[in-house]
Amino acid sequence: MAVYSPFTSDLTRRSMRAEMLDAETETDLARRWRDDRDAQALHRLIQAYMRLAISMAGKFRRTGLSYSDLIQEASLGLMKAADRFDPDRGVRFSTYAVWWIRAGLQDHVMRNWSLVRTGSTTSQKSLFFNLRRVQARLEREALARGETLDSHQVCERISTEIGVSLADTEMMMGRMSGSDMSLNATQSTEDSGREWVDLLEDEAALGAESVVKRHDHEVLQNRIDAALGVLNPREQFIVRQRRLQDETRTLADLGQEMGLSKERVRQLEAAAMIKMRTVLERDGLEVHDLVS
Repeated sequence: MAVYSPFTSDLTRRSMRAEMLDAETETDLARRWRDDRDAQALHRLIQAYMRLAISMAGKFRRTGLSYSDLIQEASLGLMKAADRFDPDRGVRFSTYAVWWIRAGLQDHVMRNWSLVRTGSTTSQKSLFFNLRRVQARLEREALARGETLDSHQVCERISTEIGVSLADTEMMMGRMSGSDMSLNATQSTEDSGREWVDLLEDEAALGAESVVKRHDHEVLQNRIDAALGVLNPREQFIVRQRRLQDETRTLADLGQEMGLSKERVRQLEAAAMIKMRTVLERDGLEVHDLVS
């Protein structure tokens, strides 16, 4: 239910008293804003059509959102329209502004209707704002013919009526069938009831799997440390910088730091990898990712 605040009531009264612009005055104001960025012309244009924004906001009151917020969104749409309006195209400003106001209101409703994103495509928006109305009419007409429609038949007829896919219709029907619910809500009215979040599957590895992975990682790390031990300090530095960190360094970068040519760094790296391969393969370890 819409709540009328003093601000909303005052704005509505003032908008109803605003001047009515004829086509010539409207075009002149729009040109002064477009060409000279005349703020007074923009203000006069916005004030004259604020009643249009408020009227369109009123059509969305049944969504349950704050009427003041709806008016603010409609006002933003009106200002966007004024900023983009081209008076030389021969179209009245009100005709152009309707599209921007409606688009802003629809986006606002869909952003705030649910914590879960309701829809972003054109077909999903069309479903969101027309599904209930079309569904009620189809069911009313079927009842008049003595038919009883099941949920699948209803979705099929709605998708045909609105011109969207059956999958989108079934998805939107499911989303609009219930309201948001906290995962911390209990499944029963008892204080000791289990919360819904307790039913979510834990995607973490099982305890036994974690132990095995941790053990394998420790074994691999120990063997790599042992293989590094056969290298001299310069070779160890090159291997660590080139193979054992997330952001590896280039041959040229290392050569500049060590005072060597890029080719010499490559040769030292290749020789170090051969030494490490010998140690690791002696233990029966496959190390393709490390020493390839």
